[in-house]
Amino acid sequence: MSPAEARLKEVPSGMTDAEWSQRINLAACYRLIAHYGWDDLVDTHISARVPGPDHHFLINPYGLMFDEITASSLVKVDLDGNLLTKSHYSINPAGFTIHSAIHEVREDAGCVLHLHTPDGTAVASCLEGLLPLNQTAQFVTHDLAYHDYEGVALDHDERPRLQKDLGKKNHMLLRNHGTLTVGRSVASAFERMFHLERACTMQVRTRMLGPMAYPIDQAVIEKNENVFSNPDRAELRSTTLVWPALLRKVDRLDPSYKN
Repeated sequence: MSPAEARLKEVPSGMTDAEWSQRINLAACYRLIAHYGWDDLVDTHISARVPGPDHHFLINPYGLMFDEITASSLVKVDLDGNLLTKSHYSINPAGFTIHSAIHEVREDAGCVLHLHTPDGTAVASCLEGLLPLNQTAQFVTHDLAYHDYEGVALDHDERPRLQKDLGKKNHMLLRNHGTLTVGRSVASAFERMFHLERACTMQVRTRMLGPMAYPIDQAVIEKNENVFSNPDRAELRSTTLVWPALLRKVDRLDPSYKN
């Protein structure tokens, strides 16, 4: 048994194995966001649904840096924002608005990831949005939604519009605000965000070289859409190929996320 597998067996009293495993994966995701430089002080947020019949989800304690977050420090809340675990910290009210909206209507939303990176926000603030300029962007553009900016997301009345705009898509550009991804697992939400953020950076750099990009035939774009649009294949890749490698990376960087 590996050290990570052994640690998964050390489940705190009163917590299911499934919740503890989800906590470890979500804490690892926060550490990865910090490692890749996608964090924003104590702001932005990642949530993961607690396995089971209730729509309870885990989110970061508001006031901790992403590289401080551990499995046990994550806060569990319900869809009304009630804290279900003891914590010295509250939760980000804007984060709750966005994440509760998605967890309320998307049964497949095992994880929701939201960032404010410079390149992601830059593309989200451009009229043209994200274009299929390259292969990485085409991982995303067929499955990309947009939501207009309504100010800091403190108004729960915004939730129905956010839900409608996202629909069944798994990537979203929040106009003038940032990026968002949804996954059945923490693994797939993270990999989608990796591609979305990288595609935004590639577009920013391409636009810096001039107003024109080398064109891609529409038939090629449609061909790639057919390749990339299988959600079962994407989930299998994320959970069995990409995420185990990323967990090994986090273990090398700092295994304290599992505490």
